[in-house]
Amino acid sequence: MTPLATATAHEASGQYGPLPSGIKPVARGMRVEGPAFTVLCGQRDNLALHHAIASAPHGAVLVVQTGGWYDAGYLGDIMARAAAARGLGGLVLDACVRDLADLAAGDFPVFARGLSIRGTTKDPLLPAALGVRLRFPEVDVDPGDLVVGDDDGVVVLAAAMADDVRRLSAAREESEAEIRGRLDAGETTLEVYALPDLGGARLGA
Repeated sequence: MTPLATATAHEASGQYGPLPSGIKPVARGMRVEGPAFTVLCGQRDNLALHHAIASAPHGAVLVVQTGGWYDAGYLGDIMARAAAARGLGGLVLDACVRDLADLAAGDFPVFARGLSIRGTTKDPLLPAALGVRLRFPEVDVDPGDLVVGDDDGVVVLAAAMADDVRRLSAAREESEAEIRGRLDAGETTLEVYALPDLGGARLGA
């Protein structure tokens, strides 16, 4: 099955499902695609993430929120190795990680907001949960939703729409291949997309 591209899937779905633009792969070329296994960590605490790595099914993509506390290294090389050894599909973390060189050289895809050397706690009394709905500004993520990540970012598609989005994405790729040919032949994007003239005051007029 051809991997989905995030921008294509986002447009094919009617611009559905983008996660915050700050969440990016820790190394260029990383890709992730698979069902979401949702994780809510306590602030500056990664105990729930340890439990998720131990219990998530093969191929699952861990989607993790941290109560809005971004500035800590919730995952490093050791945890990434543990996740890879269990056959997990990747990590999408709404916070920071550490051990960049090791993560970039490894085979476990990691998407995060950035890097932080700050350590975390393992406090069982902090609020935390596995397999719950996570709310992002533009999309809710439920367990089993399709998570797609590449160099452009991350998009999450409701499980019920995933097959339709795959079909529409393939059609969009074919259409864009034709458009590239027209542009190479000298047409402008104004002509290709039949864009309207500028209205109102024009710059420099």
